[in-house]
Amino acid sequence: MKNRGFSLLLALVLIGSLVVGCGESNTIKIGTIQSISGSVSTYGIQTRDAIKMAVEEINAQGGVLGKQIELIVEDDEASPDKTTNAFKKLVAKDKVVAVIGALISKCTLAITQEAQAKKVVLITPTSTNDTVTDAGDYIFMSCYNDSFQGQVGAKFAWETMKAKNAAILYDITNDYSKGLTENFKAKFEALGGTVVAAESYSAGEKDFNAQLTKIKATRPDILFIPDYYNTVSLIAKQVRNQGINITMLGADGWDEITNNAGDEVLGSFYCNHYSPFSDDQDVQTFVQKYTQKYNMTPNALAALGYDSTYILLKAIERAGSTDPEMIKAALMETDDKFVTGNIRFNEQRRPIKSAVMLKIVKGADGNLDTVYAGTVNP
Repeated sequence: MKNRGFSLLLALVLIGSLVVGCGESNTIKIGTIQSISGSVSTYGIQTRDAIKMAVEEINAQGGVLGKQIELIVEDDEASPDKTTNAFKKLVAKDKVVAVIGALISKCTLAITQEAQAKKVVLITPTSTNDTVTDAGDYIFMSCYNDSFQGQVGAKFAWETMKAKNAAILYDITNDYSKGLTENFKAKFEALGGTVVAAESYSAGEKDFNAQLTKIKATRPDILFIPDYYNTVSLIAKQVRNQGINITMLGADGWDEITNNAGDEVLGSFYCNHYSPFSDDQDVQTFVQKYTQKYNMTPNALAALGYDSTYILLKAIERAGSTDPEMIKAALMETDDKFVTGNIRFNEQRRPIKSAVMLKIVKGADGNLDTVYAGTVNP
């Protein structure tokens, strides 16, 4: 009888434990996939850190729907295959209600179809490829797309720089670089300009002298280089070594170039999502908090990661639920001011927002810096 009573008591305890275990969680799980290591780790680390900072701020204010946010971070090393594996883990094992990511377009494009099929809300802070949201209505982007920034660069070259002839040097193996090239060329020619040279290279190349020799012969007014800062730094040195003294122009992939290049990029311009030197109070508050926490000035991708977190979590709060259908509907109601500007979504779930142009200059301390050079509205 004693053994039977003990067995009954044990069974009741186990059943009670299972009931508690099956109860509603006291956290809301959000996943993020960033390239924390690999070729663009500078971007991935800052974006991750800004997302973490936003989550900490929101949790300190009481969380969302009365629950704390649990952030689960995955590193894809800038590899689409690893992005896919990370996404599957976040959804199947971690049971996240939404994913922020990935960092670069080729990685995000590796998971958009599956996110749509599984009805998982996916918002990328930083993938600018025009086709990112094509997979369906669960896919959002908080950065402007390549079409827009390619056109911004062309408009700035024509209207502000008064350039009539442009040359382009781009990575033919990179969708980001190709997309910017196509849109810059189309807009510049539509405005009345002429693209006198469009030379290409492949990812990993380090010698661009053959292409630059051809470009030099066409005597362009500007040189558009739509690539990431590490490659642009190599190209810029060879541009100046060849005695090509024209102004260089780029896009948001140039962010961080002031920490990776020398005087050869002085006087160059690039399009970006925000300027940390803006006198906007929201920008200055963000920059101050980030700098105090991480001891560095946040780049544009950090600002986008921060904004994406607030956009998503505000939508969940508005929805009053973690149901994906309700979250995506609430995201479409977004119309608010964030660090990178006032943001609302169009029918393709792309943000309607402005872009800024930055000029590379010498700072008071003798190091490279950027100054605000203008805003281009959609």
